[in-house]
Amino acid sequence: MSGELWQDLVDLGKLRAWMDARDLGGGPIENPTALAGGTQNILLRFERDGRSYVLRRSPRSPRGDGNATNRREARVLGALTGSDVPHPGLIAACSSTDVIGAAFYLMEPVMGFNATVALPPLHAGDGATRRRMGFSLIDGALALGRVDYKAAGLEDFGKIDGFLERQVPRWRALLDSYHDYKDWPGPGSIPGIATVADWLIGNTPPRFAPGLLHGDYHLANVMFRNDGPELAAIVDWELATIGDPLLDMGWIMATWPEPDGRSISGNAIVPWDGFPRIEELLAHYASKSTRETSHMRWYGVLGCYKLGIILEGTHARACGGVASKVTGDRLHAACVTLFQRALGWLERDKLI
Repeated sequence: MSGELWQDLVDLGKLRAWMDARDLGGGPIENPTALAGGTQNILLRFERDGRSYVLRRSPRSPRGDGNATNRREARVLGALTGSDVPHPGLIAACSSTDVIGAAFYLMEPVMGFNATVALPPLHAGDGATRRRMGFSLIDGALALGRVDYKAAGLEDFGKIDGFLERQVPRWRALLDSYHDYKDWPGPGSIPGIATVADWLIGNTPPRFAPGLLHGDYHLANVMFRNDGPELAAIVDWELATIGDPLLDMGWIMATWPEPDGRSISGNAIVPWDGFPRIEELLAHYASKSTRETSHMRWYGVLGCYKLGIILEGTHARACGGVASKVTGDRLHAACVTLFQRALGWLERDKLI
């Protein structure tokens, strides 16, 4: 979680009064415990009147508008209620900043584990279970793509027109902004960046079926059940939007470890043997989806392009002296690896 102490950001007395007004239990808030949840959010688990809650809010100085992001997260979790998408159940949300100084929401705790942290004995000891975990990740993407976003009240949750055409210009503009950092060597240090961009523009799928997408869908943003290979919940919904759900599959393709377990993100899962290969994941998706999947290579290349540019931002900031050089160098290497993966798909005219 954020380096800030939760005690400075969550006034339990004010939270209790807010919960009282909504008939969310009675008595004191007990056993408040900070949970790990990335660097951009405060996650606080607590009990009240025999029920467990998890509170989520942004840190004091989030990137962008943390309150708007929090409200979007709460909205999409509420919209998923009753769906077959595994997600943390929304209990209540506060869009105002008057209670604890930021918008926040309360959700049900998730009973499960993050595979990029560690595998429990059941999963670590059985390759067949790990194989089913990979397909369960795809089943989560399939469930998300089946959501009727209009019926769920999310028709205005994203801009569909020109969604795919906007992708390359958007991320290329972000890359161009890195020139603001002194001593950044520029895009020339990234292999094939112009080649990849030109190919993406020239091969943009002509149409797509709009739907709800997570926006950052990969192994680190799901939790698996403790008693089996199925998903317990998809988490971290701050980038969710309405667009082309196949972008979530492209993100999986970009982030999926090599067959030997080498990970671009650094979040290696041990042991890795048993997990499916990329082409097996795609075949599983295609066999169960009604979406057009003939352009999946495009989505994978886009995933590499987008993630590589995002990671290069830390390298640029490190060159400008405002981020760790060690971290910047590591993420630049990851960026290079992503573009090499994309170029490999282009050169071989296939995914694998």
